[in-house]
Amino acid sequence: MSDLAASLASSGLPVAMVASRLCYDDPAARLSLREQWKNVDIHRVWTSRFGRGHLLGRLLDYLTFYLTLPWTLWRVLRRGDIVIAKTDPPLVSLLVALIAKLRGAVLVNWLQDVFPELVVAMGEPKIPRMLTRILQMLRNKSLRLAAMNVVIGARMSEYFHSQGIATERLRVIHNWAHEDDISPKQSSQSMLRQSLNLTDKFVVGYSGNLGRAHDMETIFEAAWLLRDSSQIVFLIIGGGHGYEQLRQSVQKAGLASVIFQPYQPLEKLSDSMAAADLHLVSLRPELEGHIVPSKFYGIAAAARPVAFIGDEDGELARLITEYGCGFSVEQGNADELAKGILRLAADVESCYRYGLAARQLLENQFSRAYAHRQWHDLLQHLDNNKTPDNAAGSVKRT
Repeated sequence: MSDLAASLASSGLPVAMVASRLCYDDPAARLSLREQWKNVDIHRVWTSRFGRGHLLGRLLDYLTFYLTLPWTLWRVLRRGDIVIAKTDPPLVSLLVALIAKLRGAVLVNWLQDVFPELVVAMGEPKIPRMLTRILQMLRNKSLRLAAMNVVIGARMSEYFHSQGIATERLRVIHNWAHEDDISPKQSSQSMLRQSLNLTDKFVVGYSGNLGRAHDMETIFEAAWLLRDSSQIVFLIIGGGHGYEQLRQSVQKAGLASVIFQPYQPLEKLSDSMAAADLHLVSLRPELEGHIVPSKFYGIAAAARPVAFIGDEDGELARLITEYGCGFSVEQGNADELAKGILRLAADVESCYRYGLAARQLLENQFSRAYAHRQWHDLLQHLDNNKTPDNAAGSVKRT
């Protein structure tokens, strides 16, 4: 969102953002209530500060955001503005849709996931069936009130269409990578790889959140199968619920071939992505169409091959097969994952070829510049086609 906001502001549009004061991975951080950043006017609202480590605390953080958001958004929005609502916290579009309608603003939903179906599929926390139906009904109502609903994958678009959302109110704009900040780099040039004494190893990387939507069990089992392969090391960079579980499992098993590192700052991301020869991406099969694993874009920007763990007929698996940028295995098939890793560890040429194909795919279809052009075109289209039902006058802010 910050990427898009800065891009819109650089084109001359007045842009305001409303957010909480929480950092994604540091609930103790105290961000200022107001800030000007790259010509973006940021308004931050108070919330509780439990963080993402426990579900109950996370729910309380969400609840307090719902309570404090409306007043600030009411003050910020003006008639004719376009307001873009994300999907974290879940169902925030319900509040935003109401305020946008009252203020005469145009609503655009930017859906990164599908709630409540996502939680139902993961099984935690438990949601009663009747409540699920009510939440779905309210969610779909907010989508129908929107001028446009931007989704991040074709299967997600298909799902919302099956829920009764008109095709003309759905637009696929893929997420993107910082392709200028994450550039192709030889693994031997990675300072992180050198600092960990991995220069003579074949490094299998995982970078980013390893959460409840991801499969850490297959990764652990593959590492266990390859424990006697002294050449192969797993480098897990990031955080999340599954990250902690995997670290505990590795410690209990005494697997010295799995190394953990925290999230890396943006200025070091290119270096940390280059530390791995092969990157892992996972998504539980039942979540296909509810999430798109955006880690792929950063991997592609780094020109690295990808091993996908999940539905072999899923959206990412199809891309990998069509453009030849890695391989896919079904969730739970650790033996096949281990064989694929061994195969690439012995075939440097294939690694290079897969990585190059991934980078070319990114530049052609998933670059930041391309995605931003799509967003600019969409917002200009909405500005030019306002109706009396949604807004009047010119767009003052986005």
